[in-house]
Amino acid sequence: MNTDPPPFDSIILVSFGGPEGPDDVMPFLENVLRGKPVPRERMLEVAEHYNHFDGISPINAQNRELLDAMQAELTRAGIDLPIYWGNRNWHPMLPDTLQKMKEDGKKRALAFFTSMFSCYSGCRQYRENIAAAQEQVGPDAPIVQKVRMGFNHPGFIEAMANSLGDSLATLEIAPNQVKTLFTAHSIPLSMSDNCDYVKQLTEACRLVAEATGITDWQLVFQSRSGPPQQPWLEPDVCDVINQLAKEQRPKGVIVAPIGFISDHMEVMFDLDEEASDACKEHGIPFARAATVGTAQSFVSMIRELIEERLEDRTEKRAMGTLGPWHDVCPQDCCLYNPGRPGGGGRPSSAGRPASSEGGSPGTGRPPNPAVSRPS
Repeated sequence: MNTDPPPFDSIILVSFGGPEGPDDVMPFLENVLRGKPVPRERMLEVAEHYNHFDGISPINAQNRELLDAMQAELTRAGIDLPIYWGNRNWHPMLPDTLQKMKEDGKKRALAFFTSMFSCYSGCRQYRENIAAAQEQVGPDAPIVQKVRMGFNHPGFIEAMANSLGDSLATLEIAPNQVKTLFTAHSIPLSMSDNCDYVKQLTEACRLVAEATGITDWQLVFQSRSGPPQQPWLEPDVCDVINQLAKEQRPKGVIVAPIGFISDHMEVMFDLDEEASDACKEHGIPFARAATVGTAQSFVSMIRELIEERLEDRTEKRAMGTLGPWHDVCPQDCCLYNPGRPGGGGRPSSAGRPASSEGGSPGTGRPPNPAVSRPS
């Protein structure tokens, strides 16, 4: 009989966090922008995005739903491990969560980040946040390892394809007459140059499009922030919509936020309002695909990624050409050098300040006026 202790004694959901009321907005933004040279006037502009929604970001509520779904899924699979939750920028904060885990006697946790794609703000920075929290908690802080990125896992692709198919049905237009724009949070080129963010996104878009029978699609970006002289990933989703209206005039546009696993502020503001308004202005029917949220295939994927580590599996499911991503990040993975020289990068459409919470990038760092993330 094997009497060895299990390799992990707990699970932790790691995310960005968001305000849950008007009084939270400014303290939250101060956490996001601490140490960054962002004028207070710009912060106040970003705050207006949250105030537009009564100061409430959907991300914390959606993470609670995801926690419940994960717990139910693990219980069904006979995995008896508690799930904790810690955020980078708003309560529950990672140091508080790791302190609670220490008090509960937890020694080794397995983390799931709310980001499907690799970049500094969607992966490495979370690992740095965990290391800082462990240092703050002190001796006997739990060890935390992460599951692999699931951007090409069949469960994620299925959930996104189902969502995209539902959006197609609402437009009642033939798939070959619809332009599909897959969106992800823009990040600085100095960040994307040192990670596989664009490669992973492109592969995931291709897999979802193939699963849905869509042939006319494009990867675009949203929620760009930062100074105009700093180049970021383009093209911007609203710029593309305006260009399509002039050159192609599609009978419909679907925006699919593949870079986000839940409805961050960027999804609600930059897509449900700005992208929708851009289509409306040109008389183009518009639909926005839902994020994967708590879709059963997505939650099952999380359980499977956890089982891979618990059972030390060598066979791991992945679609496409890139194969299953690594469990343990290489030493130089997703490095970020914000001092990269270069000009260019224009601000997002109309020079708007981004909101500040996330994306995809799962997702995952969010749009803030200094540096962005997909999560």
